[in-house]
Amino acid sequence: MTKKVLIAEDEPNIVASLEFLLRQAHYEVCVAHDGEEALRLVESFSPHLVLLDVMMPRMSGFDVCRCIRGSPASRGVKVMMLSAKGRDSDVDDGLAVGADAYVTKPFSTQALLARVRELLGDGA
Repeated sequence: MTKKVLIAEDEPNIVASLEFLLRQAHYEVCVAHDGEEALRLVESFSPHLVLLDVMMPRMSGFDVCRCIRGSPASRGVKVMMLSAKGRDSDVDDGLAVGADAYVTKPFSTQALLARVRELLGDGA
């Protein structure tokens, strides 16, 4: 079964890089450009993993993560937060709202892919 990954990110260069990387790794990919669209796609696309930017238009990644965790239908979805904010308190905030992982930008695409595989149980 092909695993589904939702990229929720408003920076086009990051979206293009992540989308290419994940498709090359044989994941089914969908993209949301703001927080509200991300929540709609969590419901309709049913991803196994959401790569969730913290600072997005319409709704922050923190709020999106809270909604994902608050819904019985999406509670099991893995969430990896992506952010330029890398202080310990920022990481703690991301994990406190229910993220499974918190990765700071800029990041190594290969390290990110390894983390995606780990979260999805696909091995490295």
